[in-house]
Amino acid sequence: MKNFDLFMSQLSETNATLESFTDFDKVSRNVAKISIKLNQLNYLLGKSDLRDAITELFEENPSSFEVLDILVAVRSSDNKKVLNEKYAPVLIQSYFSDVEGICKFIEGTGLADVFTSKKVTNLVDYVFGVEVGLDTNARKNRGGDIMATAVANKFAAANIKFRTEVNSTEFPEITALGADLKRFDFVIKTNAKTFLIETNFYNGGGSKLNEVARAYSELAPKINQYNAYEFVWITDGQGWFSAKSKLEEAYRIIPRVYNLHSISEFIDDVKMSL
Repeated sequence: MKNFDLFMSQLSETNATLESFTDFDKVSRNVAKISIKLNQLNYLLGKSDLRDAITELFEENPSSFEVLDILVAVRSSDNKKVLNEKYAPVLIQSYFSDVEGICKFIEGTGLADVFTSKKVTNLVDYVFGVEVGLDTNARKNRGGDIMATAVANKFAAANIKFRTEVNSTEFPEITALGADLKRFDFVIKTNAKTFLIETNFYNGGGSKLNEVARAYSELAPKINQYNAYEFVWITDGQGWFSAKSKLEEAYRIIPRVYNLHSISEFIDDVKMSL
């Protein structure tokens, strides 16, 4: 019999590993891509007349300024907008097309003081630190990857064959999903039925947890109405304490909800039906 209180008591405190904190290989690659331009911008460091230095560098190589946005921890690919002096939204990159715009950007962001005061002596090293900071945003995704790996290892240890990252288009008979494209983390096919599996791990709380629980509460009945298929949700992490009521609601709706401790129950069921 399902026991929600027991399920909650089994939730893991963390799934973080030392390797999960920062992807230094990715950081190094990102810095290397723009290191030449950053070294060119080093010319501005320590200059007392910053406008003159900007003008000189712009006349020599205007493309050097294309990477100014990363100095304020913004990637060019984000196409981020800000309000200009007329309170109109403009792309940050629009400031980099002439000396006047570059000076406005550097003054307005506070970079002018950073450059002239010699608080930074090498922009390549500075951006390495910026990239480390930006990479922390990817930790949540790495946490999900670690969870998926843990689940995959448990399946493999039990000699259960599985597929990963399977699109819902492979199951056209599940018409209740409509036109929405869904990608399942794992799919396990047995003699009895095919299990469509989602996995996640939440160290922290937030509104996303409520949204996930609600989405799976709606998804499971759509799949489970077909005898040949069943939805399985494997989730963990004490972030769920912040969304306990919504998780409990989903737990009552979805027959197969497991964590890393109780997944053994699912594995036993699968092995019996192979």
